[in-house]
Amino acid sequence: MRFGLVAFALAGCVGAFVALGDSWSQLFVAVALAVVFGQLGLAAHDLAHQQVFSRRRPSEMGGLLVADLLLGMSYGWWMNKHTRHHANPNHEGKDPDVAPDILVWSRRQARNARGLPRFVGKHQAALFFPLLTLEGLNLSFNSFRALRNPSTKRPVLEGTLLLAHFLVYLGGLFAVLSPAKALVFLAVHQGLFGIYLGSVFAPNHKGMPMIEEGTRLDFLRRQVLTSRNVRGGVLVDIFMGGLNYQIEHHLFPSMPTPALAKAQVITERYCAELGVPYHQAGLIDSHRAALRHLRSVGEPLRAAER
Repeated sequence: MRFGLVAFALAGCVGAFVALGDSWSQLFVAVALAVVFGQLGLAAHDLAHQQVFSRRRPSEMGGLLVADLLLGMSYGWWMNKHTRHHANPNHEGKDPDVAPDILVWSRRQARNARGLPRFVGKHQAALFFPLLTLEGLNLSFNSFRALRNPSTKRPVLEGTLLLAHFLVYLGGLFAVLSPAKALVFLAVHQGLFGIYLGSVFAPNHKGMPMIEEGTRLDFLRRQVLTSRNVRGGVLVDIFMGGLNYQIEHHLFPSMPTPALAKAQVITERYCAELGVPYHQAGLIDSHRAALRHLRSVGEPLRAAER
């Protein structure tokens, strides 16, 4: 049902885009399409974890179609990156999601930062959401760059699907809209898409403990201590596609999204029995915690300027 609704919404956006023609009203379509792309990203995530199909091959084929063809993001590249994240969440040096590419995630990273991370890190809490507007384009850029990586299993297939995506996407924009409207549509769509993705993924781990090299934790503690659940009911469930149950998702990554709420009750009780801290917060509070963490770890860079 969820996949069907997302497919229906995507078809509706395409139909509205064709019907409206060269009009500034297309910006409403850009906003709606950003939400649909966010939901497609969540669908690709579920396919990658084999939550939809029990067998690997249909999961991979579905992931390639949704990620590469519909989103313009390499499924193989993202799978490699996301698998390493799940194995060692918030682990400096092992989790690619906390690598100091532009932002810094620990004070050690801040002290060692050079170039762009050093410049951005000073004010990264304030720059976080503006930078998210570039996340969609960043995913596509890294996807094309990954095609030359020997670890990419299907570079020709993924390259063909990515190329088809952008030929249809950009070709449609500039065929229907004037150049100015097409560029504004692109900026609004990609910018809001990036903010949506960041708003879904950032509350789950940012602001939670960072694991340094040499720290020994069992699987349960490694996953629970570095993750945060986001409370909020049905609307948050829909908005975050089940990733608001981040602790349960990390413990049982192939568990289908509809089952995570039931698993949450069991997991929280079990952690209480063992005395393992189990963290939950509302959506706004989780973002506040993430931003406070970003500001805190950037302090060495600001202090160096004084």
